[in-house]
Amino acid sequence: MLRSCAAQTQLRTLHTRPALRAQGAAAVAEGVRQWMPSHPPSQASISDIEVNRLSAKPRRPLTLADLVKHGKPPLSQEALIASANFTLALLPARLAHRITALRNLPFIVVSNPSVNKIYNNYLHSLSTLEPFYQKEITTIQDEQKFTEVMADLVRTHSNTIPILAKGFLQCRKYIDPNEVTRFLDQHLRARIGTRLVAEQHLALHVATTDHPEEHRGDSHIGVIDTALKPSDIILSCQNFVGEICELKYGVRPSLVINGDPDAEFAHIPMHLEYIITELLKNAFRATIESGNERTPIEVTIAAAPDVPTGGTKLESLKQLRVSQDRSYDFSQAGLDEYCADPDMVGQLNHAAPCITIRIRDKGGGISPETLPNIWSYSFTTFNADEAAAVDNGTSDGLNVLSESGDHSTIAGLGYGLPLSRAYAEYFGGGIAVQSMYGWGTDVYLTLQGVGKVT
Repeated sequence: MLRSCAAQTQLRTLHTRPALRAQGAAAVAEGVRQWMPSHPPSQASISDIEVNRLSAKPRRPLTLADLVKHGKPPLSQEALIASANFTLALLPARLAHRITALRNLPFIVVSNPSVNKIYNNYLHSLSTLEPFYQKEITTIQDEQKFTEVMADLVRTHSNTIPILAKGFLQCRKYIDPNEVTRFLDQHLRARIGTRLVAEQHLALHVATTDHPEEHRGDSHIGVIDTALKPSDIILSCQNFVGEICELKYGVRPSLVINGDPDAEFAHIPMHLEYIITELLKNAFRATIESGNERTPIEVTIAAAPDVPTGGTKLESLKQLRVSQDRSYDFSQAGLDEYCADPDMVGQLNHAAPCITIRIRDKGGGISPETLPNIWSYSFTTFNADEAAAVDNGTSDGLNVLSESGDHSTIAGLGYGLPLSRAYAEYFGGGIAVQSMYGWGTDVYLTLQGVGKVT
């Protein structure tokens, strides 16, 4: 009988052990979930509550008119302080939005060393701004300290694109490619505005405080050139890309400019330079690899006439044909706030003039299989060696377009074409591609200027 009771006790124990083990495992898992943060740890001092508060604030659109409204440098102390406060009003919420977007990525992705570096860079930048946005900048001494923080912010985020490329390449099996493209498109477009706001104030500060007499009569207002000639940028980029081709292939195609080479408008030279460089890389490479290096690449510049407007901000936005899906990602409240805020200087007496640049090559065109994918941030053809070369600054400048696979698929296989489109669309422009496979490609770049500054 004792043996029977012992056997029954042992049998009950055997039946209950799996249940106990399951309960124990569930308790441990719940404990781990409660302990594990929703995002990787960081050394930045900014709190999660503050990040959430800032990211909940509506963002307002940024226009080229915003960037010139403080006037031509050298600025008065009042105008320089106003520029600092305008910058400070925009950046914290923008940085917090990007931190939140990074936190919404799968944990294994944002834990990747490269992606995590970008995440921590944003936290660091926001924490350095925290002492300033708690109160308004009122003295030139505070403006000087704030400008030093802006310089650190620009340096910190200067390498974002290659670092993200490396990180997402390493994580490509943990995240859907469409999700990568969506995230990068939003992130890089947001980065354009954040960097531009910071660099504009830096440029205004330098032009005002560092030998201001040298900047009197200059056509620049910060990073914007109010008398920018696209033909000058095209010739400069032609020389740069031509040298790369000569180094890699031993030849360089020629280029001719048609249309209106003397056209001028107000825009950002570094944006136009990036776009033209990427488009010429594609055209030069296709021309050489198709054996047509003796056939010149044709660039045509066409400037649309200025169209008078009522000068209001809402009409200006309509004139720029802003797309909230592509150029901006703002709430209606942010748009209303922007339109209700009066201009701080004289209005623009004309709508933003439109300049269209067509780049035509006879490089064989883009295959029908490749054409639908030219706007994607693709990582399947962007191998680890190329990512490392970009990250280390050793790329020859053409490899990132497409070194692997079919040599004719030169457009859109790196960051060049989609990022160029992001730059163009940010202020209401765009890029369109027409390819005749077996013959060549026409690329149409449309840019909106800021109009005439009064």
